Amino acid sequence: MLSDLAEKFERASRNYADANGIERDADWFLLKLQEEIGELTQAWNRVSGRGRKKGRSDEELRLDLADEAADVLGHIFLFAHRNDLDLSAAIKRKWLFRPEQR
Repeated sequence: MLSDLAEKFERASRNYADANGIERDADWFLLKLQEEIGELTQAWNRVSGRGRKKGRSDEELRLDLADEAADVLGHIFLFAHRNDLDLSAAIKRKWLFRPEQR
């Protein structure tokens, strides 16, 4: 299940990079993840009243927060995929459950 999701993120990222002339070298994956965590933090600051809303409604701010969380998740998958990390095994080992379970 996670490998399928990782492949979808990989395909989308590769297409975006190709279309925009972005070189996804080894450092890019971690640097991009850090950038996205910063954007998630910024969105959280706005939702929680610690940052300027910039004219955005509460609903728009919540959508921004969800979008930034999705970006972080995607870049976790991209980082793991690039580095041949088995997230399913790591989740089982660290969180003590199988990610395929419902």
